[in-house]
Amino acid sequence: MHLMYVPETGASATAGRRYTLKKVLDGQITKSAHPARFSPDDKWSRHRITIRRRFGLLLTEKKGLMVEGQ
Repeated sequence: MHLMYVPETGASATAGRRYTLKKVLDGQITKSAHPARFSPDDKWSRHRITIRRRFGLLLTEKKGLMVEGQ
C-alpha cells in the first residue's frame, strides 16, 4: 500500500490535499504522495553516452543541426 492523495477542491485558495490509501476516491483517480526517486549520481550515463557515440546518435555529431538563436 502506498500513500495517495487527491487535491482538495474548496472555496479557499489553500485547499490542500486529502490523503488516502485507495487508488480511486469518490470517482477521482488519486496521485502518489511519494516523490519520484532521483539520484544526482547517475551510474549509467557513461554507458548511454558510449552507446550513442558508437551509433552516431549524439546531437553534437549531427551535421546541419541548427541551434536556435544562431
